[in-house]
Amino acid sequence: MEIPLLLGAFGKSLLFAVATVLPIVNPLATAPMFTTLTHGVDEPTRADLSRRIGRHVAMLLIGATLVGSYVLDFFGISLPIVRVAGGLVVASMAWRMLNAQQAAEGDPDQMAQSVTASNVRIRAFYPLTFPLTCGPGSIAVAITVGASLHTPKVAESLVTFAGGMLGMVLIGVLVALTYRYATRMLRPLGEMGQIVFMRLMAFILLSIGVQIVWDGVSALIGPLLGR
Repeated sequence: MEIPLLLGAFGKSLLFAVATVLPIVNPLATAPMFTTLTHGVDEPTRADLSRRIGRHVAMLLIGATLVGSYVLDFFGISLPIVRVAGGLVVASMAWRMLNAQQAAEGDPDQMAQSVTASNVRIRAFYPLTFPLTCGPGSIAVAITVGASLHTPKVAESLVTFAGGMLGMVLIGVLVALTYRYATRMLRPLGEMGQIVFMRLMAFILLSIGVQIVWDGVSALIGPLLGR
């Protein structure tokens, strides 16, 4: 393939990866929860947490994109099933967020006390990276992206996967930046504004989960209807 065509394939795969996965990860929706769970944590620790979470998100998404489909083949699981399962998880999480009452007054402080400079590595992955930021829905969509990047030509596949990987890295960077400055971004909203914002993001996340389930169900029943 000519270089302009390869560059075009690279750019399309990069935009495809970001446009497909970023709405599911949606760091703006989880930023209020991040600030709540790290309430009282000092700024250097919170900055370190943000960097680690962004790095873990990028690694999870890249791993799912590269080898996720092969893992599914090994266990005999089809991609539509993963979409349905991941969509149900996303919808369930969003429904709980949408109907959740404000946490007990001591809960954020208790969680914050457990996030310290000594155990920041553990907390950065669970629960702050998985499942709070990058849950099953995001991983399922990343696997779908990986399956979509395969092409018959080796050179084109390498280029499209390179673009997809860069897209996942950019998503990790956006997550890190959003969490790093989440407190400043949400401060103008006030307490009530943050609650309203979280509810709106939860509704959008619920809609995305339903869409993922519908896509999976459509792929499962489509061949049956075609008969």
